[in-house]
Amino acid sequence: MDDQGLPGRGEPIEHRFLSGGTQNEIYEISRGELRCAMRIPPPSAPAGRDEGIRREWRIIEALTGTDVPHAEAVAVCADPSVLGRAFYLMGFVDGWSPMSQPGWPAPFDADLAARRGLGYQMAEGIALLSKVDWRAKGLHDLGRPDGFHERQVDRWLAFLREYQFRELPGLEEASGWLRTHRPRHWSPGIMHGDYHAANVMFSRTGPDVVAIVDWEMCTIGDPLLDLGWLLATWRQDDGSSVFGHALGGQDGLASTDDLLERYAANTTRDLSQMTWYTVLACFKLGIVIEGTLARACAGKAEKEVGDQLHAATVHLFERALGLIDKEA
Repeated sequence: MDDQGLPGRGEPIEHRFLSGGTQNEIYEISRGELRCAMRIPPPSAPAGRDEGIRREWRIIEALTGTDVPHAEAVAVCADPSVLGRAFYLMGFVDGWSPMSQPGWPAPFDADLAARRGLGYQMAEGIALLSKVDWRAKGLHDLGRPDGFHERQVDRWLAFLREYQFRELPGLEEASGWLRTHRPRHWSPGIMHGDYHAANVMFSRTGPDVVAIVDWEMCTIGDPLLDLGWLLATWRQDDGSSVFGHALGGQDGLASTDDLLERYAANTTRDLSQMTWYTVLACFKLGIVIEGTLARACAGKAEKEVGDQLHAATVHLFERALGLIDKEA
């Protein structure tokens, strides 16, 4: 911190654990007037997470000066000898997350207009991300946009084959449809890769998104997949939702059509094939979370969690088939 000229030289450093799991931990760090958050892999995380930390740092540093809501890039330490793992410091964001909120905080518990605005702000936030000039920001080597659509299905089927041990109804139909209906014309951009309500921080006073968080799946690809991911994980018209956080299954939220309309108002991208992106999001997310069931059966995760996520996977594939049927 001293070498990088951060405030508070000579004053004691205070820290407080905020959240984390097997991949990353987040601590609040304070020294004098400086208040920030540290993101660091736990000692048990795979060695590759250090490279992931350095990669995440590149992204939030590249977002400096943009209107994308994000935590400020403060400093990075790539040397694991300092704290045992690579880590970075980012600006402390005072907001709330649906993942850690058991119910609606004020004013959202009573203000339905503010509650409805949460979805609108999420749609706008990801539209802003899609507009960032990734080449000018030095992110030309962050991903492989060439052939992005062509390799999606085979890549995730290969991932599934590593642990699949039960049938996933709709898998073959969805994969076949995705192969034959993929977009032919698109423009690469920064995509978050895991954009849903649990990966944003909302303002405590209104519906603003104060920070998009968890950039570990970010790449250069097709940003419309982020919108598809949001539509796939958002509360549906029948009240169903994939995740069980504070925004899952709640009344008063904007509809998926509302989210699509708000995104459309903030982009020049062609949204005519959003069904494809939403089906791909259901397909990909279903495969990803099915892996937790496999870990649970191997004793590496709680069985109850694995069963819940398997049910979510089945639900996602049912939703994918429903979207495909509407396109027929």
